[in-house]
Amino acid sequence: MTYFLVDGHDTAPVTILLAHGAGAPMDSASMAAAAKALSTAGFRVARFEFHYMAARRFGHRKPPPRAETVNPEYIKAIADLRAKGVTGPLIIGGKSMGGRVASMVADEMFAKGDISGLVCLGYPFHPPAKPTQLRTKHLAGLKTPTLIFQGTRDEFGTPDEVATYDLSDRIEVLWLEDGDHDLKPRKSISGFSTADHLKTLAETARTWAARIAS
Repeated sequence: MTYFLVDGHDTAPVTILLAHGAGAPMDSASMAAAAKALSTAGFRVARFEFHYMAARRFGHRKPPPRAETVNPEYIKAIADLRAKGVTGPLIIGGKSMGGRVASMVADEMFAKGDISGLVCLGYPFHPPAKPTQLRTKHLAGLKTPTLIFQGTRDEFGTPDEVATYDLSDRIEVLWLEDGDHDLKPRKSISGFSTADHLKTLAETARTWAARIAS
């Protein structure tokens, strides 16, 4: 059974399931902050770890696997979350690689009625400094309602780059000014704080979720 960290109330109308990025666990500072912001906005937020990351807690240092190889783990996490009694609309997603994995299983789960949407926190459109190694092919035909939060300073995909990609019209991208891959801005330059961006993230997600889940 998948282990979850849960924020928010059991009575929340919508649940968000989040997976971590390639190099940091589910309780990293950025994931914890995002989960808190989303739960404050009225969501129940469940976080989980892929096996390789969970193994690190027991001293087994494993490198991140190819993203597609953990697709079955994400599908199992959805089933395990439902088995714990989570009902109602479910949105899946994650930070960086976690969001990418969620995006690869989203249409299968959406077609079955198991999920209502997809949320990505800093999508890794390409590896840093390798703009031609795109991870976007499956996004062109994506049918699942999708919301991507991306910092304008994200080295995994900038506004100018993303504007040239063939993305499904089901995908909405919200750009957070001067945000990096963790969505953190430089306040002295942008005038925004991380707290500002997290508030925008949570409020936007709440409005979007109400629309797609209705």
